[in-house]
Amino acid sequence: MTLASPKGSSKMAAFPRSLSSIAASVAVLAMFLIFASWLLVSHPIGTTVSVYFYGVDRKIVLPVSTFDQSADKDVDYNHKNSSSGSNLEVPTLTSNSSNVVDNNENSQVSSRSSVDKDSLPSESNVELPTSPKDSVDSKNNKMPKKPVELSEPSSRATENKVDTSNSASSNASEINSVDSGCDLYHGKWFYDPQVPLYTNNSCRVLTQMQNCQGNGRPDKEYENWRWKPSQCDLPRFNAKKFLELMRGKTLAFIGDSVARNQMESMMCLLWQVEVPKNQGNRRMQRWYFRSTSVMIVRIWSSWLVHQTSEKFDFAPEGVAKLHLDVPDNSFMEFIPNFDVIVISSGHWFAKQSVYILNNEIVGGQLWWPDRTRPMKVNNIEAFGLSVETILSAILTHPNYSGLTILRSFSPDHYEGGTWNTGGSCTGKVKPLTTGELVENGFTNIMHKKQVMGFERAVKKATNKSKLRLMDITEAFGYRHDGHPGPYRNPDPNKITKRGPDGKPPPQDCLHWCMPGPVDTWNELVLEIIRREFEGDQNFSS
Repeated sequence: MTLASPKGSSKMAAFPRSLSSIAASVAVLAMFLIFASWLLVSHPIGTTVSVYFYGVDRKIVLPVSTFDQSADKDVDYNHKNSSSGSNLEVPTLTSNSSNVVDNNENSQVSSRSSVDKDSLPSESNVELPTSPKDSVDSKNNKMPKKPVELSEPSSRATENKVDTSNSASSNASEINSVDSGCDLYHGKWFYDPQVPLYTNNSCRVLTQMQNCQGNGRPDKEYENWRWKPSQCDLPRFNAKKFLELMRGKTLAFIGDSVARNQMESMMCLLWQVEVPKNQGNRRMQRWYFRSTSVMIVRIWSSWLVHQTSEKFDFAPEGVAKLHLDVPDNSFMEFIPNFDVIVISSGHWFAKQSVYILNNEIVGGQLWWPDRTRPMKVNNIEAFGLSVETILSAILTHPNYSGLTILRSFSPDHYEGGTWNTGGSCTGKVKPLTTGELVENGFTNIMHKKQVMGFERAVKKATNKSKLRLMDITEAFGYRHDGHPGPYRNPDPNKITKRGPDGKPPPQDCLHWCMPGPVDTWNELVLEIIRREFEGDQNFSS
């Protein structure tokens, strides 16, 4: 006996349920099509794919005011107040630490290179570094019992930051303080009687030209002046803290010989707590700290943009051609491997070079054969464009999500001329006070163009990386005492004083003595990294 359903047969009961399922599926499909249509309109596939693989459109349009010298009447475009390329060494992998070099790499790492010597610009007045192993510390001078502070300079600098991690698709351009209360770059120099964290004898990677004590400089007070921001403290460099913050990470210094100056300062500071393993080669210096798996890298790049020497249009072979809208690909391939990049440049724009933009010669430095042709870009504008190009390339790299720190233009202190026309910083033993500072028009306009390039690059950001401006230019304008001056080598017979005609001896007023003011740059780097990795809480050294 079969019992009948009170609602009818089973077939009749199933039919409404199937109709309901079909109706629901149609509704879901309709919603999907509406969403997909909206997505395609908002974010076209072609654009998304193009940006992912090739970055944003990097075509650079010259501003209307390009190369308007009347706007900067106090600026000497021939660099009479600048280094004009003094001691801008080509890349040499200098290291006096053969005891920690891999045996397999000894043939690759060298402190001198015939290739490097042959590639030196004829006007560079370059001396290759020699070993500091025979250098000695000069005897300590008497220290004051209490710190002495200099008057506070007026503030031009602010700490700029860009964080694209939360708005990668919106080309984030917000620039503000790294934390809510402290500008690291507005403050004063004060005398700290504590000895430096290292000496010229306790650091094995110190280039001889910056080994001021080993080269016979008689005074030492320049080693003890430290930077104090107005609104907070900048702790002394803590090597253990740095290595712990950077555990498992890689920091790369990219730039010219002044970038090398900063990298060696970092190495000297870290060397006091751990001797690293040299894993470098002729293309890239690499130092590995085994305890925390931290790698410190240095890559040479004079201009940070693509450079060629082949004939181009009416520019002959042999003259450096700078493609101002193309990044230097010699290091761009390594960018995804870096967690922190400290990048800097500027002084090589005093060198002879040709400027190419959008595949057209638009200017040159110490080179412009046809005066009837209008020159659209001078060396200062070229510097600003190069900054925009390299930062844009980093901020749009699809595989880079690290922290980039742009170190601002480092001032030189050639007084009374350039490096090869009698400029001098001899006898400077203390920082300038506010009333003593003489504005350097060239330094100021280079800094201005660098910041403009920074801000333009920010607007092109598409990836999840972070960008910070480490603005040291104004603060270091006061440190005319921090350069090697005539103490560039250990030759006991070198001339260090002016001659009977008043002419000063050859000297370096561009790079920085070590130990010395340049160590402050790495205190700032540590503080920026700490704020990114730990937050805004202060910590004591």
